[in-house]
Amino acid sequence: MDIGTDFAPSSLVADAQRKESLEDFGPGEYAGALEVLTADYPGAGLSELGAHIIRSGLVHSLRMRLRATEWRRLHPEIAEEQIEAPVVVVGMMRSGTTLMQRLLAADPRFTCAHGWEVLEAAPKLTWDPDGPDPRIDAALTRQDQTQQFMPDLFAIHPMYALEAEEEIVFLDQAFLSHVPESGAHLPTYRSWLNDQDFTPAYDHLHAMLQLLQWQKRQRGEAPGRWVLKTPAHLGYLDDLRSRFPDLHVVHLHRDPVASIGSGASLNATLHAMHSDHVDLVRVGAQWIERTGWTNDRALATRDRWDLEAPGLVTDIAFEDAVADPIGSVARVYAALGLDLDGTAEKAMRDWLARRPREEGRPDYQPETYGLSEGQIRERFRAYEQRFRG
Repeated sequence: MDIGTDFAPSSLVADAQRKESLEDFGPGEYAGALEVLTADYPGAGLSELGAHIIRSGLVHSLRMRLRATEWRRLHPEIAEEQIEAPVVVVGMMRSGTTLMQRLLAADPRFTCAHGWEVLEAAPKLTWDPDGPDPRIDAALTRQDQTQQFMPDLFAIHPMYALEAEEEIVFLDQAFLSHVPESGAHLPTYRSWLNDQDFTPAYDHLHAMLQLLQWQKRQRGEAPGRWVLKTPAHLGYLDDLRSRFPDLHVVHLHRDPVASIGSGASLNATLHAMHSDHVDLVRVGAQWIERTGWTNDRALATRDRWDLEAPGLVTDIAFEDAVADPIGSVARVYAALGLDLDGTAEKAMRDWLARRPREEGRPDYQPETYGLSEGQIRERFRAYEQRFRG
């Protein structure tokens, strides 16, 4: 594969259009971001397999944009779907965000995007809402293959087809997200991203949630209040609130030493999927820099929100979420003015009893990635004083 040629935006766009027999990628700026991103890949040291994986992912993102645009053209009512008062779970990696999201999603009054929906949010145009959905079997097959062939990745970041899943993929489809830098050395894109307006990414997220909600209605479901989750929102809380002004945020907090070690491990695993050589020290340095940047922005926003919109955020410690998950959820319900009724609590306890658990997680020690506990404590001193003091 010639990365310089095959990663050219024109090549990616042409492939996506050919595969879908569609032309229109829809509203919102994406081409400029795609240009900057793809220009960085020739110097990323990708392996042949890694280049294939990443290129396939880029084409898939473009295909989802094409399909989503066509569905909206065929069914203008999709744009009328209201995403009302979502509950958005945020926090650093490994801080309990997945636990909290899936507990909330167990309540039938809430709506979530399942793993199979996130992987292929825009179905083929032949989709029949009354028949079996082939996307479910495809997602289950992918889940099994990931567990079998990439156990380290699945152990750190499991993606279950039938569980609530995070929506970061929709930000990635705008080519404005930190996902690419998690799996490759992209210094130019990484630096460029810090100064970008993420409005197009959050507009696309909103549009994809509308599409998913419309599909749920076609299947005879009655969508409730959305539960969203991704650590990526931490650096863009104002953008999130601008697009979803009636949201409520649940902010999970954990010892940053544990969070940073886990995040560096995930990034190293992703780099190893795409390159034959992984500089673990560079991965660690980039991860603490990115997480620190994200947390600084979150702290500044939280300070302002606490003054202008008290009650907008519920803070929960990781230790509390693990030791007393139902009690922690009850705090969220109290903030939302909802009754944690017997039906909801039973559904949550049933999920806790059967929830999937991962084993054999890779090395999370910060020292593996050139980081020390003291270095991490110093970088996140303000965060710990604010939320864990």
